[in-house]
Amino acid sequence: MRVQWTRDADVWRLVFLLDPEDETTGACTDGHPIELRTNSCHVRTGDAGASPHPDLLAVAAWTVVAPWVRRRVTFDRPISAGLAEALRTGWGVDAGPVGADARSGTRLAVSYSGGADSMAVADMFPDAPFVHFQRVSHPRVPNRWTHYRAEVLAGLARQTGRELHVVQSDLEFLLSRPRPGYPEHHAVTVGALLLAGDLDLGGVALGYEIGSRWLGSDRYVNRYTPDNPMWAPHGKWARLYEAAGLPLVLPVGGVSEPVTMRMAMGSDLAHLVRWCLRGDSSGPCQKCGKCLRKELILAAVEGRPLKTTLTARSVPARAWQQPPPYSGQETIEYGCARVPGIEDTPFAKAAEYLGATVESTRWMDRCYPPSIDETPEPWRERVGAYMREKVGLMTADEQRQVEAWAAI
Repeated sequence: MRVQWTRDADVWRLVFLLDPEDETTGACTDGHPIELRTNSCHVRTGDAGASPHPDLLAVAAWTVVAPWVRRRVTFDRPISAGLAEALRTGWGVDAGPVGADARSGTRLAVSYSGGADSMAVADMFPDAPFVHFQRVSHPRVPNRWTHYRAEVLAGLARQTGRELHVVQSDLEFLLSRPRPGYPEHHAVTVGALLLAGDLDLGGVALGYEIGSRWLGSDRYVNRYTPDNPMWAPHGKWARLYEAAGLPLVLPVGGVSEPVTMRMAMGSDLAHLVRWCLRGDSSGPCQKCGKCLRKELILAAVEGRPLKTTLTARSVPARAWQQPPPYSGQETIEYGCARVPGIEDTPFAKAAEYLGATVESTRWMDRCYPPSIDETPEPWRERVGAYMREKVGLMTADEQRQVEAWAAI
């Protein structure tokens, strides 16, 4: 594959051309099948991000093109030998040309979505700048997801009063399946990568919690996964970002969604938390599956009954009428064990299937210590101090519960 970046005013444009052995079908690192629709996208970074290091441009491109490349990738400017080696050992591809020096930075940025998990990270690092990714339409691909209110989330981010960089991109429209979507989960960091040089970034913090980091409990594997290829520090993606001088940092990687919910709702930005992708400026839609799931978490944290008009027969509740495993099952267990009157909610069947109790889910109220140990050194002390002071660490028995946890 040949990759080319060009810049016009405050916009970076990416175009890539497949080699004969490359394919238009592939899979994310988590194994989810995807299909390519078009070969170009743009990223609007604003005044910053005018001259990123070649390694940063290369990694930004790789988050978009990785699923399609089979043997080699040729970038439009020389990359460092360390980055080429990370691509060779991680994906088995030849990358070049090689000739740039390695880069580094000092500041930590937060990849900020406005949801509870990234808000929890923001609470831990009050001085870190936010980089917010905003989806915008593609000039050649119809937008069939007009109910997704990206401009609302960006508007809320602007109300935080924090140093904020809103990065707009149409890269999610590169795919024909799913449509729209990230070619790789890491594409959400494209903005941070392109801004890293101007902002002196030496790390990017993401709000992935224990389910994503250690339990793989989304569309991944649903079991304890210390070698998670997407987020483990010894995995191929982490080594790639490290080689580009922008290590991945998961400050809440050792805590559950109920804990990040407590952190977010206890922060000074709690009034701006928004996990719903469909709501307007007046608030979340309260009708989608994500709203229903987050309401379960919030009700459990607050120790109150569920507030929803959705029923077990509604489409958003359909998944929880079937036997497990469920996406994010550990969180569903936590909610079902704690919400009063759960038998009269859309989660009644799930609660019956799971049989979870407060005692069986108590480990989710504390932090899994190995997550602190794997935090990159410049920020490890802050993460450890926060977790010890405000969350607490799991006992040895609770750690064993994490390591024995399996939904399948």
